[in-house]
Amino acid sequence: MNKKSFSLGLLFAVIFSIFCAPLLSQAEGTGANGEFRVGMEAGYAPFNWSQKTDANGAVPIQGNSSYAGGYDVQIAKKIADGLDKKLVIVQTKWDGLAPALQSGKIDAIIAGMSPTAERRKEIDFTDPYYESQLVVVVQKNGQFAEAKNLKDLSGAKITAQLNTFHYSVIDQIPGVNKQQAMDNFSAMRTALASGMIDGYVSERPEGVTATSVNKDLEMLEFSKENGFQTNAEDVQIAVGMRKADPEISKVNQILSGISSEERTKIMDQAVKDQPAAETSDNEKSGLLNDYKTIWNQYGGMFIRGAGLTLFIALIGTVVGTTLGLLIGVVRTIPESENKVTRFFQKLGNGLLSIYIEVFRGTPMMVQAMVIFYGLALAFGISLDRTVAALFIVSINTGAYMSEIVRGGIFAVDQGQFEAAQAIGMTHGQTMRKVVVPQVLRNILPATGNEFVINIKDTAVLSVIGVADLFFQGNSASGANFQFFQTFTIVGVMYLIMTYAITRILRVVEKKMDGPSAYVKLEETDNIKES
Repeated sequence: MNKKSFSLGLLFAVIFSIFCAPLLSQAEGTGANGEFRVGMEAGYAPFNWSQKTDANGAVPIQGNSSYAGGYDVQIAKKIADGLDKKLVIVQTKWDGLAPALQSGKIDAIIAGMSPTAERRKEIDFTDPYYESQLVVVVQKNGQFAEAKNLKDLSGAKITAQLNTFHYSVIDQIPGVNKQQAMDNFSAMRTALASGMIDGYVSERPEGVTATSVNKDLEMLEFSKENGFQTNAEDVQIAVGMRKADPEISKVNQILSGISSEERTKIMDQAVKDQPAAETSDNEKSGLLNDYKTIWNQYGGMFIRGAGLTLFIALIGTVVGTTLGLLIGVVRTIPESENKVTRFFQKLGNGLLSIYIEVFRGTPMMVQAMVIFYGLALAFGISLDRTVAALFIVSINTGAYMSEIVRGGIFAVDQGQFEAAQAIGMTHGQTMRKVVVPQVLRNILPATGNEFVINIKDTAVLSVIGVADLFFQGNSASGANFQFFQTFTIVGVMYLIMTYAITRILRVVEKKMDGPSAYVKLEETDNIKES
């Protein structure tokens, strides 16, 4: 086998292992082994939240060392028992719940979701297991705290959670200043507390929770004639299941056996048990104490999330750099004189160009959604979340690194290529022994930069439920309602990681340069004089 064929074979082997091997993973097959896999945010107290122990009947979160508690969890446990299956909680971002259900990664959504007509087009729902009323949460001492009807909120800056019917009912407020929808309730509470908005639409249990934690907030409840006009399905909460799921009737039968008195009792207990209630009972004040409390409660989660973040970023950078190096080298192979070989060279270069443009021209978050959920929907291929994360970061990094490597190759003086050719070295020998060693040094700063970027960009993988540092921070803030303090801790941890990696890479650069690059000028003069 000649060197060109070896290089091409090695490239295709690496591409196959990166692109195809993860596709064979079936680690997240659902429902077939006596499991009832339930998707929820685990960050919408009192319906669901995450905590570090199994206290108060909490259930372990799959792929995580945390536990999920709340009203939804208790209902899910009753359904799982009735189905004679093991309950598995799959923590998933709100926007990813429906795709996860449709792709078969979960068997049901029990996450405080209303069975609206729009959602019924995509998934089916059981009978409701809870019914609430809409409220508006405002500042206690703000200008809208005394509002008695929707008209009194005229001119107020109001928002609600993205992709919920809460956001659509804002239009019923006369003269409202409707704000951009927000991703989660933690963000809305922080925006309200900081004065960025005047209020947000929510359900009564969440409003009770928010006002019990933050005494500066007020929950506005309106009478039926003065409040939001809604359909019954809008204020009801039901279990979301796949279209024509045969177990819907069984779940309905189980739910019918839970009396309204028992449901009220479960909700009252959830409000009492939520982690935020523990925080509110603490009479100590001060920002420093808040940080200490958050760290004591969620420090272990943050450290594990940081470890996963570093693991994904490191493997993704190494594999991506290797892939980029191979692509860069292959694309410099001189055009063959053989017509057949030349055709396949052009075909390969064309495919590589498409790969580079696609993954450099689309956001990683979009790539994550398409790969993780799209493969399951289109081909029935279910990826493990961590495997999917490594795959996504690797191929994304490879696309960028291939162009960086190409620039590094072009930076090598053309005379070196000519000199190597003059002494009879083949293209492969020239690249391995002359060019690539210089390229590795030239691209080291860019590679380090990609590593740092990957550490931060793993945050977008939370959209598919990867339990990295950002995801853990989001879960904690959804439970403790201290958005600013929680993400200050998370931000400091990101800064520590990126700073440490940057300093380590500076040391590596100096080691690669060698001591000759740092000989002082006076020492050079002494050598010349002697």
